This record gives sequence, C-alpha cells and structure tokens, in this order.
Amino acid sequence: MEESRLPPGQYVPRGRPVIHYGRVPAFKPDTWDFRVFGATASGQEHCLSWDDFERLPRTTSIADFHCVTKFSLMANEWRGVAPATIMGAAPPGPGVRHVMIWAEYGYSANLRMSDFAAPGTLFAMELDEKPLSPDRGFPLRIVVPHLYAWKSVKWVRGIEYLLEDRRGFWEERGYHNVADPWREQRYSYQEEPGEGPP
Repeated sequence: MEESRLPPGQYVPRGRPVIHYGRVPAFKPDTWDFRVFGATASGQEHCLSWDDFERLPRTTSIADFHCVTKFSLMANEWRGVAPATIMGAAPPGPGVRHVMIWAEYGYSANLRMSDFAAPGTLFAMELDEKPLSPDRGFPLRIVVPHLYAWKSVKWVRGIEYLLEDRRGFWEERGYHNVADPWREQRYSYQEEPGEGPP
C-alpha cells in the first residue's frame, strides 16, 4: 500500500529524518501571536494570542509527508486547526487567490488558495497524539501533505492574503512555485507558463 502512495523518485527511510533551515526558535507563549493580514475582508489585521489560538477547534488529518530531498514519511497523524477555521475568524477579501505563510525569522512559503484550503491542510500542533517537538515546528506548523514539504512551514506566525502571487523563501532561491510531488515539481526551471508569479 505504501509503495502505491509514493510519488515518483521518493523512498521511505528508516526512522524520521528532520530537516530545517536555521536554528530552532525559542517559544515564548506570553509574546507569541498569530497574525492574519494583507487583503483581509475587513481591511484590518487580525491577531490571536497563544491562548486564543489554543482555544480554536481542532481536527485531525492522517497524511503522508513528502520531502523534496526524496524521503517520504507515511501515515502521519496531525492534529490542529483547519485553515477554514482561520478564514472563518479572519476572512479573505474578494480576489484573494494566494496566501503567504510567514514563520519565525521571516521565513515564508507561498500557496495557492486552492492548496491552502484543500482537505488535509492543517495548522498542526500535534503529531501522532503528542505535541510537536521543537525541531518539528513546535508550537505551530502548517502541513500541506499533497505538496513537497518545504511548503509545510515550521514555527508559523501568520498568513498574508495575496491578490497576486509572490514567491516565498525557497521559491525565490530556485524551488518550484507549485511543488506537486506527483509531477516532481522540484525546481523553478521546470515551471510551465502560469505556474509562477507574473
């Protein structure tokens, strides 16, 4: 069954490798916040404290996880807050077709709204019934299981609603703007017309 769920070029490793860029940030619950800004329906920025975020309803997603370095971790059980919950509390304005996920240290990744709102996408707080470990994104990461894992940003601090697409951290450094593992969309030179920002 696992073999049939592996995208081209991927393999299942021994153990669970952890990869990230930069150092693991310290979590300070008293000053942590989650911001929703950009093209919001109200035109205003929305801000949630850690206590506010913890009170949001949670859901579970069981999904595979595909790293662009070619390993896949199968059947992970993520628990957290669905993007629909965030969009209900802080709706996007008309014309929003993309979002930028922002994290600690200014790290970012862009997503099409269809990927952000897709079933399985989740702002995860737990993995396999335990709180995320710091190196896996504690206290909050987004998980976008149908795309390569650099889109599943760790240490998330907010989302920006975009009227026009804009490349995030790795996308600016030569990674594919869409990142579909089933099409092996690893690098920007593979992009077809319409897959990147104007």
